[in-house]
Amino acid sequence: MGRSINLEGKVALVTGASSGLGKRFAQVLSQAGAKVVLASRRTERLKELRAEIEASGGAAHVVSLDVTDYQSIKAAVAHAETEAGTIDILVNNSGVSTTQKLTEVTPADFEYVFDTNTRGAFFVAQEVAKRMIMRGNNAQKPSYRIINIASMAGLRVLPQIGLYSMSKAAVVHMTKAMALEWGKHGINVNAICPGYIDTEINHHHWSTEQGQKLVSMLPRHRVGKPDDLDGLLLLLAADESQFINGSIIAADDGFGLA
Repeated sequence: MGRSINLEGKVALVTGASSGLGKRFAQVLSQAGAKVVLASRRTERLKELRAEIEASGGAAHVVSLDVTDYQSIKAAVAHAETEAGTIDILVNNSGVSTTQKLTEVTPADFEYVFDTNTRGAFFVAQEVAKRMIMRGNNAQKPSYRIINIASMAGLRVLPQIGLYSMSKAAVVHMTKAMALEWGKHGINVNAICPGYIDTEINHHHWSTEQGQKLVSMLPRHRVGKPDDLDGLLLLLAADESQFINGSIIAADDGFGLA
């Protein structure tokens, strides 16, 4: 007998949902039955995605969110719960990067990357978790999920993106700390560490000489697609993952083994 993940009755907040992996995550969660809240600064793109999801029979809401602004985080989470109901699942996905040697990193570069990838991710999770904890104390058996999107670069330092690697390594440790502290409240916190994934942001790169050289160095000489993460995302979002907490899961086609 087959078995599928059913997220009906769940509300999922996805940050950085206007493009790339965040957009795919929102679509997949909606297809599994969750009501999704789409959050990012580019609300016009979110509205387009909402229309796509609704046309497919799903339910979606749009909230404006700047993860580098603490007050924006608080307002966005409050708005999300007003629009869609209490949040059961957070996909903490917003992220940025720069490409440079560490000797070239400026204070502005450092703030740009860490404010989004580390500080922003932390305070989004904190704001959602506070509300989950408050509800969980009154619930018989709470079952909440926070999925932080880290990176294989947080597990293996890569040239030219050392600053990004540092910020994602912090997300890895942050995930473990949150899992340890919030697990008793029925909140499972895990991290996905994607490898090289072909998205609209980097699609042009794979056809360049440098991109082809990188692909040739990968274990199976290929980059991933956003839908390669579907199964892992759904597992971590589902009630069936109740015994998975504090896990840092690489989805990199074996790149971290090389």
